[in-house]
Amino acid sequence: MYQNLLFDLDGTLTNSAEGITKCVQHALHEMGIDEPDLKKLEIFIGPPLRASYIKYFGFTPEQAERGLELYRERYTNIGIWENKVYPGMMELLGLLKLGGFRLGMCTAKPEVFALRIADHFGFNDFLENVTGCSLDGKTDNKALVVAESLRKWNIDTPEKKADVALIGDRREDVLAAHANGIACIGVGFGFAAPGELAEAGADHYAATMADLKALLLNK
Repeated sequence: MYQNLLFDLDGTLTNSAEGITKCVQHALHEMGIDEPDLKKLEIFIGPPLRASYIKYFGFTPEQAERGLELYRERYTNIGIWENKVYPGMMELLGLLKLGGFRLGMCTAKPEVFALRIADHFGFNDFLENVTGCSLDGKTDNKALVVAESLRKWNIDTPEKKADVALIGDRREDVLAAHANGIACIGVGFGFAAPGELAEAGADHYAATMADLKALLLNK
């Protein structure tokens, strides 16, 4: 189907709910907002954090920046490891690599954190490269990260892009893929709300890891 595959990180390669939500909770608490229900904070998983603070809590850009500083205060050495690889994902990556697929990570998480996670969980055994955002927010847009991933692979024509898919779990993944002229495979084991991926226009949908394996390997 597609020989060049870009994998989102949070909600696709790993279940990072615990770490992200606890770090958001910590940041909000320090700013005078108490939210005891971590489930409600799962909306922060996937999209850039600055934008989510503004969207969901009405923060000013300055407040969002402070919220991000407080988030990273806990995330850098604690939250980053409150994270688990989805069951079956390493097996799938191994099969794809053996099958000659080109694999990369493409995430809205700062690249410096994504690289640590890739190394910690052993993703580097399968991935050709890891691409994420900058810490300063200048690339706080998933479409820009996708563009950089394609640049690294020298994929710059419609013909080449026809053989690329981004695999992700949120609407931002779909929109970013389409903004760059590539397909998006939405997965149902991440953090999308019901109907979110279909509404965004995902080209394919895999509800489970088994479905994703069957879709990518045609088995």
